[in-house]
Formats: sequence, structure tokens, C-alpha cells
Amino acid sequence: MIRIGLIVTLFVMLISILCARLVYLNVIDRDFLQDQGDARTIRMERITAHRGLIRDRNGKPLAVSSPVISLWADPGELPTSDEDLAPLARMLGVPLLSFSSRIDKARDRDFVYLRRHLVPAKAREILEMKVPGVYGEREYHRYYPSGEVGAHVVGFTNIDDKGQEGLELSFDRWLAGIPGKKKVLKNRFGEIIRDIVPVSPAVPGKNLDLSLDLRLQYLAYRELKSAVTHYDAVSGSVIVLDVETGRVLAMVNQPSYNPNNRMNLELDFVRNRSVTDVFEPGSIMKPFTVAVALLSGQYTPESVIDTDPGFMRIGSKTIRDPSNRGKLDLGGIIARSSQVGISKLALTLNEYEVWEMFQKVGFGRSTGVGFPGESNGYLPNYRRWKDIERVTFAYGYGLTATPLQLAAAYLTIAAGGVKREVSLLSTGEVMEERLYSNDVADQLKQMLTRVVTEGTGKKAKIESFSVAGKTGTVRKVGKGGYQDTLHIAFFAGMTPVNKPRLVGIVLINEPRTTAYGGGSIAAPVFSRVMAGALRLLNVPPNDIDGAA
Repeated sequence: MIRIGLIVTLFVMLISILCARLVYLNVIDRDFLQDQGDARTIRMERITAHRGLIRDRNGKPLAVSSPVISLWADPGELPTSDEDLAPLARMLGVPLLSFSSRIDKARDRDFVYLRRHLVPAKAREILEMKVPGVYGEREYHRYYPSGEVGAHVVGFTNIDDKGQEGLELSFDRWLAGIPGKKKVLKNRFGEIIRDIVPVSPAVPGKNLDLSLDLRLQYLAYRELKSAVTHYDAVSGSVIVLDVETGRVLAMVNQPSYNPNNRMNLELDFVRNRSVTDVFEPGSIMKPFTVAVALLSGQYTPESVIDTDPGFMRIGSKTIRDPSNRGKLDLGGIIARSSQVGISKLALTLNEYEVWEMFQKVGFGRSTGVGFPGESNGYLPNYRRWKDIERVTFAYGYGLTATPLQLAAAYLTIAAGGVKREVSLLSTGEVMEERLYSNDVADQLKQMLTRVVTEGTGKKAKIESFSVAGKTGTVRKVGKGGYQDTLHIAFFAGMTPVNKPRLVGIVLINEPRTTAYGGGSIAAPVFSRVMAGALRLLNVPPNDIDGAA
């Protein structure tokens, strides 16, 4: 009996201990156990934010985000035999040996990407194979509908959807959005069974509306690419500005690249040459020197400069015209692009006033367009100017500028002496500053019209529209100084003249043909681009008789 009683007592004590343990676990330690269980089945998942659209001024998409799935794996959970890995390698389209070797090297890690940015149908097909340790994550892939036509302005993102070039980079925070979080229930294979509760919603990125007109962008790109190919040039740029707003309607460069396929991308093709590359502008600067002469009160448009005998000596240097131009008024100096005429004019002007004019219209400083990598160019400011420096500076040598700076400077003439800040965005306040009177601007426009009607820019004419502009042909610096075989051809102009709607600049860098002058190869490109732009924008003709 004693033995039976002892056994019963021990049994009762054991039952009591078990009951006490159950009470403790279910009452006192319940929250702790619940948390531990949840930690093994409930996970916090990232909700990827949708990147904002980039659109042109008419709402046409330039950059969009498409949903994709990236496959990743926990190498420790993957099968160890090549036989079991073979179907997965085959579906991923990779050689089995290299795939197996890669996984073996990553066995001590808990995360490795198998393939980024697969189309959802293909990714789901692989996930349905139920290979242990293989998971999918929803992401977004950036696509650029305009391809290489808008590449230099829009830029591109990397595989993690971060801006790397162009406006994708400069407006990355605006476009990116904020990722969200949610609690999900997962099974032992890491698969999401159901969403439990959203913790914080994903905030989509904001859209970015540009001033570009995709129609004009395609037009300018086609004409520039044709010209660069035809003249066997190293590179080229075309910019079209809206005079009323200062906004960029088109900005294209050659060579370009396709942001949707960057497998064999050459880095030299990526930069936006319109805002990063600098050149000596040459004769395109002459109208601004003439503007200083008009503002000085010493000269009128009818003032005459005698360029006879077609050359002049300044120290040890000789300044020459192609031929003896004789006596020229100020408009004739611009129309015939006389080096001797502008040199004699410059020597009568205060060099600091010439420098100040160049600086005010935007040379030597940023345009404010906000593009990454924009160059300020170079504007010298000597304490003491030598005569040869005064002269060469007046006709565009000894300083450097970007194509966009040149376009912005001519925009000031077209806008009646009002400097308007250029912009790549379709919205925002237009910043203005008057630099000189409308009368002086009108006088310059009439002089620039003569460049097209009687001077070096006749090929810039547009049927039924008046055109004003200036050619430029610059020798490039090489080994031993300026080269006679390396040139840059420019044309900068506006149309229609009486009330300009558009300003454009064309640059052809190092044409390798017998024709290389701005009037020969850049002016025709300007004519074709502007004629198409005026038609697309429904600008009415202002010269029915067809005289430019």
C-alpha cells in the first residue's frame, strides 16, 4: 500500500507540474511565445515604389516604369546536386557548370540574385517549379519609348532604379518615391501565404513634365543624324528654344545611344554635348560686339568701317578677310563676317564693356537649366588687355561656350534685349532681365537678316518665313596650335524675324568633307529643322512672297 500511495503521489505531482507549466505558458508567458512564433512565420516585406513618369510638353511618355520580378535564392536551401539544379539553370538560360559553381561559392550566404527584372510570366513559370530556396521579388524596370532620340536629355537609371544620367539623375529624389512596408504570413518555404496588415503604404514618385516637344525632338534628331553622317563629322548638336518662354523644345546630339539596351555602351556617347562640351564660338559672337558699339553711342547701323586692303597688322599677327571687302557698314561686317571690320571696331571700344556684354548674355556661367555635368565655359578677364586679345575676343576666340549658352545668348536678341532663363521643364516661373533696349535688338535682328539674304547664311532661308542668324566656322586647336583641317561649323538664328517664335543653333564638329563652313553645312540643317518646327507648331507664314 505504501508503494502504491507513493506512485499515486508522484503521478499527481507530475500532473500538477504539467498543469502548472501549461498555465504558465498559456497565461504568464503567452505574449512571449506568440511573438516567437510570429517571428518564425510573420515577416516584414518591402513594397516597391513606382517611379514617376517623365513626359514631354504634350504628355507623351519619355520614361515609364514596367512591373517586373527579380528572382533570388537562399543558397543554403538550394539543392546540392547538379542533377537537381539542372532544370533551374536551364530555365534561367545559364550553363549548368557555371551556375553550380556560383551557387557553391555562395553557400555561406543567405541571399543571391538569380536574375533581375524578368517579365512576370517568365518569372512565375520558374517559381512554379517549386525549387527549394528560390523566391521572387516584385520590382520595376525603366523603359524609354523615345530610345536614342531623347536619351541625352532624359538619361537613364541603373538596375536598382536609381538615376545615373540626365534628368533621371538630377531629379532622382522627385521621381523615386518612397518604398512602403507590410506584414505578411509566410510558410516554411518562404512563400507569402497572405498579407496581414499594411504598415506604411508605398508613395509613388512624382511625374516630371518637360518642355521638350517629342515631335520636334524626332525632327531635329533625324536632320542632325543625317548631316553628321553625310559630312562624316565627329559629332553634332541641335537646340531649339521657344522665344516667348525660354523653354527648350528640342535638344539632340550625335552620336547617341539606346538607353533600353546598354550592353555595348560607349561612355563617350552618353554625355549631353549640348551642355557639357565647350568650344570657341568664333564669328557667332560678332553681333554681341556690334551691340556694344551701338550702345556706346559712337556708332549707328549706318556707320562705315573701311576694311581695305582686306588685312591688318596687330603686333606680329595679321588679321585677314578672304578678300578685300572694302567699306562696310555694321550690318555688312556681320553679313560678310569680316574679321578686319570687327577687329577695327573692337579697337575703338572699351574692352571691359565688351567683356561685360558677353558675361551678361550668359557666357562664363551656368545657364541655370539644372542639368548634371553642365559646363560654365570660360570667359577670360585680363587685368590688362593686349590689342590682339581685344580683337580675337571680339570675334569669338579666347573664350569657350556650350551650344546651350550660345542658344541662350541669341534668345536675348530674339526677345528684344530681354534675357530669359532657359528651362527644360514645362512649368515654373520665367525669369527675365532686360539687358539692352528693344531698338538695339531690332537693329541687330535686321543686321542678322542680311546674313541670310546677302551674306554667308543664304542656305538658312525658309520658304515663306523670314530668317535672321549668323554663321560661324572655327578652327580647332591641335598639336602646334590652330589647325587648318579641323573645324567646327555653327549656325545660330531665329524665325520669323519681326516677332521671333523660335531660336535654334546647329553645331557640326569636325566635318571631314571639302565643305566645312557654317554657311555650307550648318545653315541647311537649321533651315530644315526650323521649317518643320514652324509647321508642327502652326506658326503662320510672315513672308508670303517667299523672300527670306
